Amino acid sequence: MELSKNQKNCNLNDICEFVNDKTAIENAVLETYVSTESLIADKRGRQIASKLPTSGKVTVYHPGDILISNIRPYFKKIWFADCMGTCSNDVLAFRAKSDDMASLLYFTLYSDAFFEYTVAGSKGTKMPRGDKKQIMSYRIPAIDDVVKAFSSEANRVLNLISTNRREIATLEQLRGTLLPKLMSGEIGVSKVELPTPPEQAQTSTNGR
Repeated sequence: MELSKNQKNCNLNDICEFVNDKTAIENAVLETYVSTESLIADKRGRQIASKLPTSGKVTVYHPGDILISNIRPYFKKIWFADCMGTCSNDVLAFRAKSDDMASLLYFTLYSDAFFEYTVAGSKGTKMPRGDKKQIMSYRIPAIDDVVKAFSSEANRVLNLISTNRREIATLEQLRGTLLPKLMSGEIGVSKVELPTPPEQAQTSTNGR
């Protein structure tokens, strides 16, 4: 989001806050735990973490929160949460102050300009970390009715994307389970029931 010279603007902390809800690591689940390692570089979401920490506390995130690795921010690791889970203390969890602003927040943080700003304010050489105070001072355009309307529609699109990703993950897991059995002859193709594509199911229903 770029600012024009005459446009009113505000700081990032006017629309969001860092999530500081903590829980013991014993309450974390590997499938929904997000570490700096499990976030994928170049804004490509996340994968399942390789392991959980052995002790300490972790941050509790909710659907709609935006998670960003705070270590080496130049790798541009970001994910729009589509479930509830926990994350490393080296992962920043941002939460919009208003639910209908979640997508606006996501696209703001997703921009190259934001990552460049974070890199410029990061501290350390070998393992630079973003400065949380500096991050929240990031300037964004003031929110008006047009922006709110866009954000509301974008929320719907992001939710659809999240749903599609979950369905893809489920199908990939199913493939991983069935393929070895098919290759070994444990089951035959005739016994595998494939789900009916949504558009075909709809056509069948309308034709009754």
